[in-house]
Amino acid sequence: MKSFSIIAAALLFSGFVHAADNYPSKPIRLIVPYPAGASSNDILGRDIAQRLTKRLGQQVVVDNRSGASGTLGSEIVAKSPPDGYTLLVGVAAPLSVGPSVYPKLGFDPVKDLAPIARFAMVPYVMAVNPTVPAKNIPEFIAYAKAQAGKVNYGSSGNGGSPHLCGELFKTLTGIEMTHVPYKGGAQAMVDVLGGRLQMICTGATALSAHIRSGKLRAIGMATITRSSQMPELPTIAEQGVKGFDVNSWTGLLAPAGTPQAIIRRLYDEVAYLVKTEEMQKFILSTGAEPALMDPKEFGAYIKSELAVWSKVVKTANVRID
Repeated sequence: MKSFSIIAAALLFSGFVHAADNYPSKPIRLIVPYPAGASSNDILGRDIAQRLTKRLGQQVVVDNRSGASGTLGSEIVAKSPPDGYTLLVGVAAPLSVGPSVYPKLGFDPVKDLAPIARFAMVPYVMAVNPTVPAKNIPEFIAYAKAQAGKVNYGSSGNGGSPHLCGELFKTLTGIEMTHVPYKGGAQAMVDVLGGRLQMICTGATALSAHIRSGKLRAIGMATITRSSQMPELPTIAEQGVKGFDVNSWTGLLAPAGTPQAIIRRLYDEVAYLVKTEEMQKFILSTGAEPALMDPKEFGAYIKSELAVWSKVVKTANVRID
């Protein structure tokens, strides 16, 4: 029986190696866990699908499977055969935050998915209504402490990155702010522009036009390094809030157990594409920035993100509506 098991395992391994050598030999399904056209993640996913189709010589077909803040589509990939023919456009919210806010999540981002490459990220910016007398992070902290309990910040809903950006800021600075959740970012934006909210922390793309017009004042870049989109804006970390880093990233993942030869082939293709001037310009045009990570770096990054947001969710007692 033992020898039979060894032989069976050897045959299975041989089959995987052979499959990897011929990969891809049929169309690849790329699942985007959000509706078509609803976000930069879908736009980026469709673009990389087209580029990979040309590089791989097989059609990469986008399949939008939205629901449960991106966790539904992510779970479909996590439970798919590990053969390289079902891939995921992985996004920060369901993979970095989902396990903390969804107690019955049907998959484990670390155990059930294999990182291939992070290829883009949307930098987050903290901005205030101009009636707030703060031009930078230290002044905003002082203002919030002087106005304890009277400072409100909005988000697109409980458990999303804009919400957790505010909660992380509270945790690291010790200030008091009240979170006001909305059913989408548009209404939150209306209320911060109207002065009913004092602060918002969200993607630079959504804020840039209002910042340029003077309707909002940017006080800090939420990413750990400055953004090429607003190079003059200091990060929140360099203004004294050490370790502060919030962004919305996009990457490519496969089901756990996918042969390493296939993972490496896909990474090499993505890396080649992301380094081209054409794709870099496209990523920037969506409001995102090129942000390449290899499988090992990407896996470690997801684990570090999970640790950070788990602590924030627990401290803030975040609950999904």
